[in-house]
Amino acid sequence: MTLTLLHAKLHHLRVTQADLEYLGSLTIDEDLMDAVGLRPYEKILVANLDDGHRFETYAIPGVRGSRIACLNGAAAYMGKVGHRLIVMAFAQVPEAEAAAHRPKVVRLDADNRIVAQAY
Repeated sequence: MTLTLLHAKLHHLRVTQADLEYLGSLTIDEDLMDAVGLRPYEKILVANLDDGHRFETYAIPGVRGSRIACLNGAAAYMGKVGHRLIVMAFAQVPEAEAAAHRPKVVRLDADNRIVAQAY
């Protein structure tokens, strides 16, 4: 049996842009993606702390060091600039390895700078 466990989490990612005309997804600073092990085009679950929306999309790497978080395409309707997001990705983990599994989690400040990490 395998269990679906959290493997990556960006907590309090602030929306910096929204682009309705883009093809879709959430663009995230590649440094932030690396910090939690998110892969380009990986499926993510996003929860908006400011309006309660939850949606699935995929992560697109943004310019390193830009601290970008851009809601693209239909996802642009799911938040506004300044909204706080929780971005989560999950992995299939064999039950025998579940007890030792630890997700990579970072908490961000209002400027999308890492202020805390947990591994």
